[in-house]
Amino acid sequence: MQLQQRINAFSTLGRFLEQFSSENSVRNDDIPKNDEFFSEMSQKIQTAKHHNGWFTKDNIHFSFKSWSQALTEANIKKWVSNYSISAVEPKTVAVIMAGNIPLVGFHDFLSVLITGNKVLAKLSSNDKQLLPFLSKYLIAIEPEFEDYIEFSEEKLPNFDAVIATGSDNTARYFDYYFGKYPNIIRKNRNSVAVLTGTETQEDMEQLADDIFRYFGLGCRNVSKLYVPKGYNFDTFFKGMYSWKHVINNHKYINNYDYNKAVYLMSELPLLDNEFLLLKEDSGFSSPISVVFYEVYETLDDVKNIVKNESANIQAVVSNSDKIEGINFGEAQSPNLWDYADGVDTLDFLLKLS
Repeated sequence: MQLQQRINAFSTLGRFLEQFSSENSVRNDDIPKNDEFFSEMSQKIQTAKHHNGWFTKDNIHFSFKSWSQALTEANIKKWVSNYSISAVEPKTVAVIMAGNIPLVGFHDFLSVLITGNKVLAKLSSNDKQLLPFLSKYLIAIEPEFEDYIEFSEEKLPNFDAVIATGSDNTARYFDYYFGKYPNIIRKNRNSVAVLTGTETQEDMEQLADDIFRYFGLGCRNVSKLYVPKGYNFDTFFKGMYSWKHVINNHKYINNYDYNKAVYLMSELPLLDNEFLLLKEDSGFSSPISVVFYEVYETLDDVKNIVKNESANIQAVVSNSDKIEGINFGEAQSPNLWDYADGVDTLDFLLKLS
């Protein structure tokens, strides 16, 4: 299979996903195989929602929207143009996926296939509805993929390399079992926001997207704030109010109630807007419904912290030109070339041949 065939297939998949990028799915009759797959996709969204209470329809549609925007032919070509991808004997890459947000393992899945390798995927029990169906669609529009895609629920059979994503604890397990193979093993990471006090309410509304999207379960969710000494949180909390509807999710609000009770019983000082807790803390991985914050003296201090803690940080969000990072509201819509943990997945895969 030629690279252009693979690009065509994934860009078609992007167009297919675009139909489901909002609550009101809009069928496009120009999409190949829609007669076979459109209605079933709608059913799969419902199934995924019922299977995992964190996978709301809104979050599933947002995931589809993000991937449909990423999977254009222009984007894929821009991404792969930085590499020399030639026809080689394909390697089988075992991809062990997390299940914290919808399609969280899709980038690894895409990377393996776009480089001409075979993917052997082990899905999380929390996210096993969507990707197999999208693979089925992919094979329908490009039948040569059938020999390149396999899912396994048992012990993984023969493979040549491993990409595994999990917690710090599971990473130790992965290191033990897969250390002899070429591997990428990802651990816990979180994203941070650096505030200066000059932000507008609109900035903070965009930051609210970075905090609350997927209920804060993703590594690209902002779970930690750096704020200047004497920072006034009024504008921040006004921006957070754009996500007040999060209290309608019983799983989220149960976490909020539990964490608030624990902190209050421990007599820890909190800032609270009745659906989000702010706690001063040097950690990065805050519980659901909680965002940690630290006070800084100068932006140079923050730059040093971010540099020293790079192993714990996935993305940095800020509007300051003195901080290297991304804009507010962009954390959950990475480009194809924004690699998790800063590890170039395509470079790793291409060196397997």
